[in-house]
Amino acid sequence: MLYLVRHGKAGSRHDFRGDDRMRPLSSAGHRQAKALADSLTAAGVKTLMSSPFLRCVETLQPTADAIGAKIEIDKRLGEGRSGVDVVELLESLPDGVAICSHGDVIPDTIAALQRRGCEITSAPDWRKGSVWVLDRNSEGTIVAASVWPPPDLTS
Repeated sequence: MLYLVRHGKAGSRHDFRGDDRMRPLSSAGHRQAKALADSLTAAGVKTLMSSPFLRCVETLQPTADAIGAKIEIDKRLGEGRSGVDVVELLESLPDGVAICSHGDVIPDTIAALQRRGCEITSAPDWRKGSVWVLDRNSEGTIVAASVWPPPDLTS
């Protein structure tokens, strides 16, 4: 299994002064990241890759801390990038990798997978903090995708 994570809630793009790549998670986003760490760790994630944008790195940091891993940065996961490039990246990875990207890239990636015959087995959820779980066949082709909703922060 591979895990495609949408970064957690970040501060307002409109209100942030400075380079948007450095816009951090909000307090709710940090809570989402901590909750995601529990789920990703329980799923057996061993390797982490992220967009270079701070909010994606911060989303994976609690998982990195929990499993004692470093977060590898890959520009192909950055905002405005092609979902086709992300599919190629995903297909090159071993099982147990979680990657974090953005709200424009993830739907494009899922659409590219679907065009290649991947079955979407749950209703799409594009919200911040959602996680797409990608299942492969014995040849390594991604054949099914379902989504975990964002962590519930009300409890």
